[in-house]
Amino acid sequence: MQMRIEKSWFEVLKDELSLPYIQELKVFLADEEKKGAVVYPPQRQVFNAFLKTPWEQVKVVIIGQDPYHGAHQAHGLSFSVVKGIPIPPSLKNIYKELESDLKIKAPEHGSLERWAEQGVLLLNATLTVRAGLPQSHQGKGWETFTDAVVRKLAERKDPLVFLLWGRFAKEKCQNILSQIPHNHAVFTAAHPSPFSAKGFLGCRHFSKANECLQRWGKTAIDWSLN
Repeated sequence: MQMRIEKSWFEVLKDELSLPYIQELKVFLADEEKKGAVVYPPQRQVFNAFLKTPWEQVKVVIIGQDPYHGAHQAHGLSFSVVKGIPIPPSLKNIYKELESDLKIKAPEHGSLERWAEQGVLLLNATLTVRAGLPQSHQGKGWETFTDAVVRKLAERKDPLVFLLWGRFAKEKCQNILSQIPHNHAVFTAAHPSPFSAKGFLGCRHFSKANECLQRWGKTAIDWSLN
């Protein structure tokens, strides 16, 4: 697999991309291909989060864990699914909170591309997964790579908003943010999964993010997806 990453991100991450573990990750993914394993998202969409949200455009960061492992769901953006695919339960709860917080009616599709194009980096910790096998590509190097992405974002002088949903996202980002002096806004809540949504619903993260952006003189995110 060739790691073709968006140009501005490549400039930021080129040293990381030259490290030995990246080569090992490439070998692992090539072996998956040789075995005939179906891997999601499709290769051309693995780095979609970076393509849709170039480095200098990032304003908000939302961290997911694994890509969706069902057919035709994942397209390289955390929590998002391709249009025409049923909306997953976690995303339904995200839409519920959006409606409660900002009175934005839930769309009939699950694509969050419109957010990404406005500066919301929708980053999964692991960028690939084997079909039908959640967490199957964890521990292969992706987490080290996305930790490096979070670290670069944390080091930015211009403030960003981090929306951390669930224990995994909190631990991944706060471990890094705690080591770096920063002016970023960090909001945490439970994961929007049906198993923990009570601790997510009512968090008002969408309006809080926009309040921060406007206070910093940045354009607010239009969270509507219709």
